[in-house]
Amino acid sequence: MSSIWDAVVGQTHVVDQLQRAAEHPVHAYLFVGPEGCGKEEAARAFAAQLLAGTDDSQDRICDMVMRGRYIDAIEVHRVGASISKDQAEEVIAAASTTGHESRRKVIIMHELHLMQDSAVVRLLKTIEEPADGVTLILLTDQMVPLLVTIASRCVQLHFAMLDEETIVNALVSEGFENDAARGAAHAAQGSMSRARLLVNDRDLQDRLHAFASVPRRINGTGSVAEEIVTELLSMIDDSAAPLIERHENEASEMEERMGQMGVRKSGKKALEDQHKRELRRHRTDELRSGLVQIAATYRDELVNNAALNRPTAYTDAIARIHDAMSRLALNVNETVLMRDLIWSLPALSSDALHGGNHNG
Repeated sequence: MSSIWDAVVGQTHVVDQLQRAAEHPVHAYLFVGPEGCGKEEAARAFAAQLLAGTDDSQDRICDMVMRGRYIDAIEVHRVGASISKDQAEEVIAAASTTGHESRRKVIIMHELHLMQDSAVVRLLKTIEEPADGVTLILLTDQMVPLLVTIASRCVQLHFAMLDEETIVNALVSEGFENDAARGAAHAAQGSMSRARLLVNDRDLQDRLHAFASVPRRINGTGSVAEEIVTELLSMIDDSAAPLIERHENEASEMEERMGQMGVRKSGKKALEDQHKRELRRHRTDELRSGLVQIAATYRDELVNNAALNRPTAYTDAIARIHDAMSRLALNVNETVLMRDLIWSLPALSSDALHGGNHNG
């Protein structure tokens, strides 16, 4: 019998804790760990075991929960840049009633670190005292000061970032070639879900090289910066093709179920919303991965070239790149963000040829 917990890679200690907790669950759990570490899969697996009373992945309820399709497993994603007070009110309403089909109800809230202050205040009492049979599973990429009060009302579980070897082994066990698995694991930066998307991406290395070469291509002119941004964003557009194909298959399956079984239209809307989030996440991940490559080029130059005339221009550039990476979570206009960033960066050639006449 395959288990729903098989979906959680490299988090054996946490899985053991959750399997024991499922026997006597409490009202609220806080899962803390970086994106792609497996906390989303663990949340669904825990919810499935609570609702179905089994970890059999072939069980109808387990299967539906793991695919985000079960009526008594509610997943809450932010709308816009943060989780608003209005969304908090929806959670409060959902947590005040018991399950429709099951004796229990589970509410999974994603990206709690992006919750507004007003939403936190509204949710505190609900997190402390939901309706009987309701369990809240709260997910956050990191502990921020805003969450301290919430954390005190929850059982906390900490997920480690997955190392490359763990991801490689998981991909190889799924049937992928070692070289492809290793390249995907390195580029995925600890994210198992992203590694699975990248492992079949034949253009991955070309994209990484295109980003890494940016400091050598820029020359201080806006036209070149614009050309580079257009090229990079076009490559990211192309990289989404496998994800879009998967989305189309899932949508076709949903249409078929609607015709055969009368699946609610709300299920179709939920799937469309999920696909939009996944595409947005993919683009953000691609941009973040690419910006890491640009920063690495400047960092390598700082380490390997002791004759730099203005090393501070490179350290400042790295700081601006990391600032841009942090802003990606705010649903900014990526074209404007990339154009402004690349326009501000120093050209490596200017240091080599002109004694350090950098931009910015």
